[in-house]
Amino acid sequence: MIADRITAQGNPWNFDNSYLQLPEKMYSKLNPVPVKAPSLILFNHTLAEEIGLDVKGYDWQKLAACFSGNEIPGGADPLAQAYAGHQFGHFTMLGDGRAILLGEHLTPDGKRIDIQLKGSGRTPYSRRGDGRATLYSMLREYLISEAMHYLGIPSSRSLAVVSTGEPVYRERIHKGAILTRLAGSHIRVGTFEYTRNFLGDEELEKLVDYSLERHYPDDLQKKNKALALLDVLVHRQARLISEWMRVGFIHGVMNTDNMGIAAETFDYGPCAFMNAYNPATVFSSIDTEGRYAYGNQPYIAHWNLGSLAGALLPLIHPEQEKAIEMAKEVLNEFPAIYQQYWKEMMRNKLGLTREMEGDLNMMEDLLVWMHKNKADYTLTFYRLSHDKLQEDPAYLEEGFIHWLTQWKERINAEDGTLDDARAIMKKANPVHIPRNHKVEEVLLKAADHQQFEPLETMLELVKSPYEERPEYEPFKYGPEQGDGNYRTFCGT
Repeated sequence: MIADRITAQGNPWNFDNSYLQLPEKMYSKLNPVPVKAPSLILFNHTLAEEIGLDVKGYDWQKLAACFSGNEIPGGADPLAQAYAGHQFGHFTMLGDGRAILLGEHLTPDGKRIDIQLKGSGRTPYSRRGDGRATLYSMLREYLISEAMHYLGIPSSRSLAVVSTGEPVYRERIHKGAILTRLAGSHIRVGTFEYTRNFLGDEELEKLVDYSLERHYPDDLQKKNKALALLDVLVHRQARLISEWMRVGFIHGVMNTDNMGIAAETFDYGPCAFMNAYNPATVFSSIDTEGRYAYGNQPYIAHWNLGSLAGALLPLIHPEQEKAIEMAKEVLNEFPAIYQQYWKEMMRNKLGLTREMEGDLNMMEDLLVWMHKNKADYTLTFYRLSHDKLQEDPAYLEEGFIHWLTQWKERINAEDGTLDDARAIMKKANPVHIPRNHKVEEVLLKAADHQQFEPLETMLELVKSPYEERPEYEPFKYGPEQGDGNYRTFCGT
């Protein structure tokens, strides 16, 4: 079966495929592998409107054909990207093994967005994989990526999920599905590693120029463009990770191929949210050593940026020792930059408007108390923000009362009021996060039993994470018995 091309007449897309300007060895042009019986499960009407995608003339069958890859939109020029990466610290050749980039859609305001089909079949980079994805994992990415967006954290977005009508074989037989993912780009740290290790300096320079022009055009005219790219990503990644830490998000698989230079959260595999505060929290079934635990995420981001710097060395300076010295000077700024973003984030969570001596100790004291008492991370800040500490007797503990007194004195030192502080806090501390046990509950009902109403309820909830919604009260709390042996999986 050969995929058909949708006629340009009535085509809602506005494709402009600039990635094809890069050297041909950086991608493979091919169409998605058609599927047996595509059926549209989810479609993000709000997102479609945001990007200027008018599909009013499309029925559900037409949308299913388009978002399964059975029909190729006019103007699209599908490809799979080549890249490499360090997976759990080990370098390997990778590439889009189960994803096809349809092209880059230009929104009415001129924003360029990658349109990718995930789970769209085998590619030259599939290795031993089948190129497919499970309905469960694609619904999961749809839910979590949209939740992150509404939490105010830069993220890829999810436009549609289509079931394929075909089985996918993992630890058991699953229903197959394809996700349509939108991102600023899918250029990764691993894209630079691939170009450095398998191509040459000329191709590497073209990639740097393209990346800056696409994402950071203000740095395109700088004398040392490679160093400028590294510098801007040190700042952007530090900010992004501090936002993950704000909401207790654990990515779960921070390999260098999962760190994009658009500084967005993407590749939602074994991700999850922390309940009881513990920096060592890890849920991914494959992260047996805790490399990507909650508290390690800033250090891993720094490590990944070091891998990017290593790939850029030939362009930073022709003399390797000098290049290393210059790269280290930029990389060594990361810890201080991250700590500044983290302290700013924590001040917002605590309702503080300016930095004062002793703030860091006060912040750390609260986290130590939470860890010792296994306090729920999100609920603690929620109750502090909404003056609801009385809901849980744990906050009557002597250590917390002592900390609470210090916090109130600190607010008074700013000549502020508790009401002023809580107004700030309510914007930084969500009422709701996607609680892991609730995520599993709604996904299993949807994927295994075609009961989509609970999932739709949760999708509605994540659109307003900072609002009190009495009808969603059961979604506010973690499991009574704790996380226990809860594990997440990549879905590959």
